[in-house]
Amino acid sequence: MMQILTHLLNPFTLGCMLSGCVLIALMQNGVKALARGFAALPCLWRADPERDMLLARATMTRVDHVAQLRGLQCTDRVRAANPFLALAIRKLADTETVDRFEMWAEQALSDRRARHETAHKFWLSIADVAPALGMAGTIIGLVGMFAGMDDPAKIGPSMGLALLTTFYGVVLANLVAV
Repeated sequence: MMQILTHLLNPFTLGCMLSGCVLIALMQNGVKALARGFAALPCLWRADPERDMLLARATMTRVDHVAQLRGLQCTDRVRAANPFLALAIRKLADTETVDRFEMWAEQALSDRRARHETAHKFWLSIADVAPALGMAGTIIGLVGMFAGMDDPAKIGPSMGLALLTTFYGVVLANLVAV
């Protein structure tokens, strides 16, 4: 079993697939999307949407309670673990009117949505291009295999390239990028 797994890892082929996918996604989306896409990875790996929602709901319940008892100016006493929620609480405490806070919140959420959409689009580009690059590697491997038909020792590496690039394209598209 372990021997099969070691055959599935070819660092050169994997590096070509990864760099090709990133390069094409970079050309499609630009440098800013590349930076945002990779900057989003640690947050995505640590994310627990259910827990975050429950913490945000509990924090906002405390904010509402403080606002009811002492007024909006005292809401900044409530601590929030989420940086965006902490900023919103400070803005709420510092606002002159609720309408002004509402305008700020709508703009902040719109900006946040645009940033997230940029990173999301980058990873969707990688998911779209990975199978195509895998198939391109398959064709290259098959051409190498057919070119070396007179020597059976040359068929194996080319067939391995053909199969591994297909495998890497499928894995990258379906497990990593999406």
